[in-house]
Amino acid sequence: VSKQASAANGTRLGLRAGDRVAIRDLLAAMLVRSANDACLALAEHLSGSGAKFTERMNALALRLKMADTRFADPCGFDQPGQHTTAADLLRLARAALSEPAILDIVEQDHVRVVTRNGGRTMSARNTNALLGRYEGAFGLKTGYTRQAGPSLIAAARRGDTTVIVVILGSRQRWPVTVALLDQAFEKMTGYPSVRSRTVIGEPDS
Repeated sequence: VSKQASAANGTRLGLRAGDRVAIRDLLAAMLVRSANDACLALAEHLSGSGAKFTERMNALALRLKMADTRFADPCGFDQPGQHTTAADLLRLARAALSEPAILDIVEQDHVRVVTRNGGRTMSARNTNALLGRYEGAFGLKTGYTRQAGPSLIAAARRGDTTVIVVILGSRQRWPVTVALLDQAFEKMTGYPSVRSRTVIGEPDS
């Protein structure tokens, strides 16, 4: 972990410069808690710098046909020229859900990270308030920046039916997502949702 990564702004895992951490643990902290120090450490390790990793992100966006997306920061911080759409994020979500390693991480309630040089332990709780509270919810990723507002990519599965909801810039992201999931499952399965009256708010920090 570099000094720059350890000093990342916003939500953090608590990494220190010089920490040695498993790649999977950095990925887990980034996915379940939006830990920016873990995100930048991972980007630097894989590509040498955050800027070079962002180039790889844009290359992947092109391969996924995310035509209205441009990344300018590896961890999603507001930057001039950075933008995306709900439709593009749906493409990205489908690609992410095809990766078993990502699936295994995003459905965990919390993750535990132990440094390999010293054994210091850190933990991160999943910011997805749907887990364990909405039937079938198993992912995927919360997000927030000042310019983008509260955002969410939610995924839920019932039987053979999987529904993905993308919400951008909504201060009512949880109730809106629950309502959309309910409507989708009712339309696709023909059965009313047993959780349609569930009230879900922001998870405790």
